[in-house]
Amino acid sequence: MEKETTIYDIARLLNLSPATVSRALNDHPAINSNTKQLISSKALEMGYRSNTFASNLRRQQTKTIGVIVPRLDSAFMSTVLSGMEKVANEASYNLIISQSLESTRKEMANAKTMFNSRVDGLLVSLASDTENLEHFSTFFRKGIPMILFDRVMPQKNCTNIVIDNLKAGYEATTHLIEQGCRRIMHVTGSTKRNVYIDRLKGYKMALLEHDLPVLDELIRVTNFTRQDGLDVANDIANMDSPPDGLFVASDLCAASCMGGLRRNGFSIPGDIAVVGFNDDPIAQLVEPNLTTIHYPGQEMGEIAAQSLINHLKGQLRISTTNTILLNYELIVRDSSRRT
Repeated sequence: MEKETTIYDIARLLNLSPATVSRALNDHPAINSNTKQLISSKALEMGYRSNTFASNLRRQQTKTIGVIVPRLDSAFMSTVLSGMEKVANEASYNLIISQSLESTRKEMANAKTMFNSRVDGLLVSLASDTENLEHFSTFFRKGIPMILFDRVMPQKNCTNIVIDNLKAGYEATTHLIEQGCRRIMHVTGSTKRNVYIDRLKGYKMALLEHDLPVLDELIRVTNFTRQDGLDVANDIANMDSPPDGLFVASDLCAASCMGGLRRNGFSIPGDIAVVGFNDDPIAQLVEPNLTTIHYPGQEMGEIAAQSLINHLKGQLRISTTNTILLNYELIVRDSSRRT
């Protein structure tokens, strides 16, 4: 392999001091523009690469933020990451992004990699089976700031950024009731995660408030895959008393379920009114268009990244007991509109 070019190599060829070369490459005002141009041209010609990592270590920072998400193939998470990337780029920070694939073990490995990579801070949305934050204890002990977003856990070491999932679940279910639904099924995810627990609580609260029974047979826990949606549709087709309303805490799964229901002879919303969650692009691609809860992913990503960067710059202190609550919106479309 070819030897790495250093500032000493450039200095020797140009008969300049290494200090002059270093200052020129760092755009120091004490070096005149002609000398800077000469040194920059020679550095480019020789394939010189600045050792940013070593330089940042000397300053006790890497200008890098770690991000751990459950999955990268999520439309919602893509919008969150887009928001984070926008803010990080504007502040001259880089992101290291990894996915836990819904596994605590993988999340633990990701956390270790982030710690060893000396990230300045960490943004995390938890895996479906994570039960505690012990694998982040090295960050807490070192005082490395961490923000949890979307999928969070009550604890004292970092800020949480969420929407009011309980209220959103309540509004989604209440909307179905207002459309005349009286037997409403709820399809949820891992009940270890706050987002699905709270949406389920909201669903139950709406039923009880309208004197409707909460039935175990109408609550399904899934992984929100396309196949899960088809399986739920087939289960409904085989029920003696199928539901007349369906609240699915995922747009992808809801869209898949709608397709399965229609293939089984159900009309939407005539026989079964359907509400999803997240307002993914697929919500406006399926027919009929899917009623859903708009989850502000871009805004969540921007606020998470900006809060962390402000903390790192000393402009804002992250509160260890703080929860940032973002707004959401029920978007009513034809999949549930009966009246």
